[in-house]
Amino acid sequence: MKVLVVGGAGYIGSHAVLELIKKQHEVIVFDNLTSGFEDMVSENATLIIGDIRDKSALDAVFKKHNDIDVVMHFAAKIVVPESVEKPLEYYSNNVEGVRVLLESMQEHDIKNIVFSSTAAVYGEASGVCFEDDPTQPINPYGETKLATERMIKWVTQAYGMKYLIFRYFNVAGADQSLKVGLKKDQLTHLIPVAIQALIGLREKLLIYGDDYDTEDGTCVRDYIHVSDLAYAHVLGATYLKDGGQSTTINLGSNQGYSVLDVAKTVQKIGDMTYEITERRPGDPAKLIASNEKAKKLLHWEPKYGLEDIVNSDFEFRKTLKK
Repeated sequence: MKVLVVGGAGYIGSHAVLELIKKQHEVIVFDNLTSGFEDMVSENATLIIGDIRDKSALDAVFKKHNDIDVVMHFAAKIVVPESVEKPLEYYSNNVEGVRVLLESMQEHDIKNIVFSSTAAVYGEASGVCFEDDPTQPINPYGETKLATERMIKWVTQAYGMKYLIFRYFNVAGADQSLKVGLKKDQLTHLIPVAIQALIGLREKLLIYGDDYDTEDGTCVRDYIHVSDLAYAHVLGATYLKDGGQSTTINLGSNQGYSVLDVAKTVQKIGDMTYEITERRPGDPAKLIASNEKAKKLLHWEPKYGLEDIVNSDFEFRKTLKK
């Protein structure tokens, strides 16, 4: 299988590239390197530097590689507070960028796209999320992802293309090789932030509220190892290529861990201080993915648990200090 990975130098994209190469697929990476890193791209992949909104650059890729079976899209801007401050940038990159990509795919007769979406499309849902639940985003990031999902559905229907949309929950961890991982300086996700507190890159971990309707009072979330997530994309691409029908699938572990569960798991490695502070607005008590559809259609199941996720992020973050 020949796969174009748009955004393949970023955190999740680089892991998808690794998983594709492990299965001996041919991989081309297209990335503008604004949030990705050239050294995160496997030496066994072909890297082309370009912007998803540059149609001439995409046309050149599809003209040269006219036998691409599947396109995977990871080239989104994903920071929620930034999306509130700079919504036009998010619509330009996340929506217009995919429109240009789809236009170029259609003109070059590329039929299959695997699109990375997000649980943010569910908005303030609480409990277990299913793919047919209402979608009511509460920030521009989630809104741009939902708008793009809808565009993909209309476009693929009109032009005889197929899609697989994956809605991610909380992705963390690093590949066992430690060659790729989450490299960003400004981290906002719980597990890498907790690891930073563990290794002295921040004073302590702040836990926002301990009076939620959960077992220990802190928010409960669904965490998935990035390598499990990346492997699901390989299965998804194969599913489309082999004739599978367009659909939307959640990717999560199907179980929840509280913020305190995460903190205590990190403390198994070493001393890490945390402090309970005020709730943040908009945080639901519990958010968990039903992954039954992924199991049924793709025969996919997560291999790694919370300790694996935490330990792999810890080992990767140590490499960044060297």
